[in-house]
Amino acid sequence: MKAAVVTVSDGVAAGEREDESGVLLVELLEGEKYDVEHKVVPDERPQIAAAIRELSQRVELVLTTGGTGVSPRDFTPEATESVLDRDVPGIAEALRADAIRQTPHGLLGRGVAGIRGRTLIVNLPGSTGGCRDGFELIKPALRHALELIGGEQSAHEQT
Repeated sequence: MKAAVVTVSDGVAAGEREDESGVLLVELLEGEKYDVEHKVVPDERPQIAAAIRELSQRVELVLTTGGTGVSPRDFTPEATESVLDRDVPGIAEALRADAIRQTPHGLLGRGVAGIRGRTLIVNLPGSTGGCRDGFELIKPALRHALELIGGEQSAHEQT
């Protein structure tokens, strides 16, 4: 399966900071046998949306890192929402609930998740800890979600 990581950061895009969270997500995805692309964009709504639109044409999963907080330059959720066909609120709700258990700052997360075409898009925080924890949380459901989004039949257990 193909995946992409979009790092949203003015500092990383300008070459002023290392992209620790994006590199971590690439490593985590590759560890799960995904073929991964990695793109860096500044905190600019049109550029974030364009990157997600472009990548969603050729990958099944897009994970963003950064731009999900409450600072004046955090536009990732709005840019993501502008390109989604359908929301998947349970993912964002679970990520926030888990983040709140880790730190009171988890209350400030505004990330979203949804589907564009046959691609799942998930906003993760800009911190390495938030990315690691978030990926571990969603990992057990990713393959199944991607199969369903891709149109594969699913055998649901009857109770």
